Amino acid sequence: MSTFENPPDTTIREILATPRTIAVVGCSPDPDRDSYRIAALLKAKGHRVIPVNPSCQEILGERCFASVRDIPEPVEMVDVFRRPEFVDQLADEAIAVGAKILWLQLDVINEPAARKAQDAGLTVVMDRCPAIEYRRLF
Repeated sequence: MSTFENPPDTTIREILATPRTIAVVGCSPDPDRDSYRIAALLKAKGHRVIPVNPSCQEILGERCFASVRDIPEPVEMVDVFRRPEFVDQLADEAIAVGAKILWLQLDVINEPAARKAQDAGLTVVMDRCPAIEYRRLF
């Protein structure tokens, strides 16, 4: 039984409505992949998107980085398109760089990592998609 609760809709709406610097972890260069489409949507909505993919140089016209820790500017939100077993390390990276939000995409569920991030002061959204939330809340 899950004990994790996502933040209220007012918080999710505020996250998406406020332009932020967002590291998209697992961003694909393939326009058919969800990670590419969501990064493009976030960029179109006014967010600064920084793709994180160690096998790419550039995605959506933005320089790629191998990890969140490699990004040379402050990151407010870490948006995760990786399997749940990688989330623990990504939560640590989000905490280490001072991110305020950890967003885990649909089917990316790791409650211990989510709790660790929450305990460090991050707002955590888990098993949600920004595109769906934009349609639902705006």
